[in-house]
Amino acid sequence: MTVPIVLLLLGGLFAAAGPRLLSRAQWPEREPVLALWVWQCVVAAVLLCCVLAMALTASAAWGGVRRHLFAFAPSGVVDAYGLPHQGPWAAVVTVFLAFGGAWTAAMLTREVRTVRAERRRRRAELLDGVPVLPGEDRGRGGRLVVLESERVDAWWLPGTPRQLVITTAALRRLEGRQLGALLAHEQGHARARHDWLLNCASALAAGFPQVPVFAGFRKQVHRLVELAADDAASVRFGRLTTALALVGLNEDRGVFGHCPVPTAQVPRRVHRLLDPAPRLSPLHRLRVTATAMLVPAVPLLVTFGPGLSALS
Repeated sequence: MTVPIVLLLLGGLFAAAGPRLLSRAQWPEREPVLALWVWQCVVAAVLLCCVLAMALTASAAWGGVRRHLFAFAPSGVVDAYGLPHQGPWAAVVTVFLAFGGAWTAAMLTREVRTVRAERRRRRAELLDGVPVLPGEDRGRGGRLVVLESERVDAWWLPGTPRQLVITTAALRRLEGRQLGALLAHEQGHARARHDWLLNCASALAAGFPQVPVFAGFRKQVHRLVELAADDAASVRFGRLTTALALVGLNEDRGVFGHCPVPTAQVPRRVHRLLDPAPRLSPLHRLRVTATAMLVPAVPLLVTFGPGLSALS
């Protein structure tokens, strides 16, 4: 009885305290890749607490589940958890957690289908809007697509094949190294599979909008992936060039005026590139990485602790 309750309390603690601690910290903007890793560890710990608690309560409620789950464990291990002595609450908690798991799967499925439909629509628009050169096969998309448009824009289109789309207005406005920084930024998104993170964060937040860790994950992941891509571009082309590329790409969108778009992060990103804060020391980064890895390990230790104690 104790272990499932502790797991649920741990999950609630991680879900409530994790976003608060990360939102108050000053280092995530200096280390966006590390911050993304910490967010993923916290979210994984919350999900792990729920899954492990559901497995144990299901074992307590139904003997068939218990026999399969502890098929290779000595009898003393099962006794250490006290599973056969649980009350009817175990079945209720199991059904509740199973519903949450099914709802999560449904939200992920819906998100994947929505993203794929949007991707197909955008690819169809590209096929209609991009002229076919002599000797070029319309059915085979290249990795780079130049779109005739007066809007200065560029984006990476995930899928198969992955394509980088850039407008002719962007080609005219951005100079050589600025264009290279823009391409490096979008390639940074593609290499790190940021689209997967964004999809998972959106699905979890849509399915459980009242859970602080999922809402905070979706809010922060959009900002952090852009900062991480900015850093990837600045490593190759320099911070000044990357900042100029951001300005050239966004100066017509009203984000630098006296009344910028409320959700615009571009001015802050430009300032971060031009006046960077010092990075964390390697030892500090190692400590943060190790601490983040310990967060999802805590539910595992709580779950397997009684069994290991019985074996010893």
